[in-house]
Amino acid sequence: MTDHDKLQKWLMARRDELNTRLGKIKKDASRKNSADWSEQAQERENDEVIDALGNEAVIELGKINRALDRMNEGDYGVCLSCGKDIPVQRLEVMPYADLCVQCAEARGL
Repeated sequence: MTDHDKLQKWLMARRDELNTRLGKIKKDASRKNSADWSEQAQERENDEVIDALGNEAVIELGKINRALDRMNEGDYGVCLSCGKDIPVQRLEVMPYADLCVQCAEARGL
């Protein structure tokens, strides 16, 4: 199995995991609030945390989907800024990376 295949497998597994998480978040967000005012305050705080986790999952899911699209198009592992190959070591750490280290640093990422 090549590095590319391993990374694709990881990206697909992570995508499935995030989709499952988002499904649970949506289910949790649709629950009815408690009648108790103090419990409602706690539930609202929890909802804010859940919303933040959901937003992070959506962002990561977008990055993963773009990486999988690049794999399908044959552009995976190529820096979107300078066009040079992204080192495999970087892709192993951040499989959805679309910039090489130099371009990412230049953009302050």
